[in-house]
Amino acid sequence: MYIIAIAWLYVALMVSIADTSVVGGVMTFLFSGLAPLALFLWIFGAPARKRTRLARERQESRQRDAPDRTGGQADEAADR
Repeated sequence: MYIIAIAWLYVALMVSIADTSVVGGVMTFLFSGLAPLALFLWIFGAPARKRTRLARERQESRQRDAPDRTGGQADEAADR
């Protein structure tokens, strides 16, 4: 997916360099390069964000549900 992003930015940069004015080139790069790319990465990154969130929630629930495996040794050491 990153190769698509790099290629898109390269093409947008080349088109913006070929523009006749600096302001036009910057606007071309922003509105035909960065904005569509940000939208593309946000939409296609949603499944990965969802997987990460679900994995984090599963890990937290495992930690919350797991019994204390220290056997009370940490409490005994704190009492000393």
